[in-house]
Amino acid sequence: MKLSVSGRASAVAVVAAVTLVATGSIAGAAPAPEPVAQKNGAHPSLALAAAPDIPVANVKAHLTQFQSIATANGGNRAHGRTGYRASLDYVKAKLDAAGFTTAIQQFTASGRTGYNLIADWPGGDANQVVMAGSHLDSVSTGAGINDNGTGSAAVLEAALTVARTGYQPTKHLRFAWWGAEELGLVGSRYYVNNLSAANRARITGYLNFDMIGSPNPGYFVYDDNPAIEKTFKDYFTGIGVPTEIETEGDGRSDHAPFKSAGVPVGGLFTGASRAKTTAQATKWGGTAGQAFDRCYHSSCDTTANVNDTALNRNADALAYAVWTLSQ
Repeated sequence: MKLSVSGRASAVAVVAAVTLVATGSIAGAAPAPEPVAQKNGAHPSLALAAAPDIPVANVKAHLTQFQSIATANGGNRAHGRTGYRASLDYVKAKLDAAGFTTAIQQFTASGRTGYNLIADWPGGDANQVVMAGSHLDSVSTGAGINDNGTGSAAVLEAALTVARTGYQPTKHLRFAWWGAEELGLVGSRYYVNNLSAANRARITGYLNFDMIGSPNPGYFVYDDNPAIEKTFKDYFTGIGVPTEIETEGDGRSDHAPFKSAGVPVGGLFTGASRAKTTAQATKWGGTAGQAFDRCYHSSCDTTANVNDTALNRNADALAYAVWTLSQ
């Protein structure tokens, strides 16, 4: 998640798009997913047996790879650095092998080349597009495993689960990993600004996942679009986890350019530098008076800086929303 506008210099993007497309065979199967319907009996009319459980071990395996990439590339995965491009190449290779159509979108920000990665799952109504995305870059001071390896890894594993299960939704599915978010939402803004009005109108919902495994977690849901908000809340109600409306990062992540362009948006968040209150600790556990993420934008944002329970719940909520909103 980017710093507030007042706390950083503005970033200027001078852009030229480059598209690279590759496809391949479906990756090896992972453990059989558990239907969400088994967990959320409160909504049998939605017939969501196809909405899978996302294996948190698979998500954590991606985080381990992001950590290894950062360690091998100066300790970070920041915009314009080798660690960012290696992270993008890792994600792209997984998607290509799973049968996605992938495209790399290139731009320039703060004198360095940046990249977005877009992955489309073949099929579905091209006039009704459901997108899920996250920013892939870290700050320059650390590996960025919670911020935002967690969102990036969960979106990746959800996409791979689409392929693994052979899911064929009514709507078209698109997944995205954004560059230069930490410089001011540069990559996602470039993507949105370069969509035609017709293509923007085809996006029925953009779901954003930024910091979904904070070590002292809260469970926060964006309140931007009522239908998307309700979808996430329904999932958490079904597993008995209370939520609150997200306010700490409002407008500070990659949903903001979509919202400004009139696209319905929603998303999940587990907290950053704000301190957890006593009431929140009573509700969710954890430590009152301590930041949701004490390693926010710091060198200690490593694989040790992730709460597995929060990561697991949010990854499953991600899948639930993607499956629900794309049918």
